[in-house]
Amino acid sequence: MIGKLKGTVEEIDEDHCIIDVHGVGYVAYCSTRTLASLAGPGEAATLHIETYVREDMIRLYGFATTLEREWFRLLQNNVQGVGARVALAVLSTLSPAELASAIALRDIAMVSRAPGVGKKVAERIVTELKSKAPAFGGADAANFALKQDIGAGVAATPVTDAVSALVNLGYSRDIAANAVSAALTSAGEDADESMLIRLSLKELSR
Repeated sequence: MIGKLKGTVEEIDEDHCIIDVHGVGYVAYCSTRTLASLAGPGEAATLHIETYVREDMIRLYGFATTLEREWFRLLQNNVQGVGARVALAVLSTLSPAELASAIALRDIAMVSRAPGVGKKVAERIVTELKSKAPAFGGADAANFALKQDIGAGVAATPVTDAVSALVNLGYSRDIAANAVSAALTSAGEDADESMLIRLSLKELSR
């Protein structure tokens, strides 16, 4: 079983790359994010690998980080209808942190941006992974907890209204929630909507 490849980039294609390790070229299928992170042919590269062995093939999936690989496993092992192709499409569209935030916020529209992911599959991803996302969020615990409250509809009214106001201004729910979280940290939990909006916009202008 191959768990990691460390070698030289030989080729980068649309959905895979070839890594030369001591003269042996390994084909690894990757998300577009991982492929974009590779320096280019002739340059050193390290990929974390998930190996699939079947009767008719052995296929390697490569990831820039172990966190991305964990999400690849989570998506397939916990969500009905999500295989390797769909999991890679999701991870090509959203970073692990963005995916965790979308699940916390129950942002089905954000998840369904991935090619081949319809509303029903996005709903299953959000529902089935909501309890697992915190452990793989790679984000501040308090910030993540606030996003879960917003997604569940149990956040304080000033927080909900401030996020809605920022979304109406064109910001994504994730960016809006991050800004409001930062505003809460500086203003305190008793801050009203207008103060949260004002501090959030200040945060976003930095």
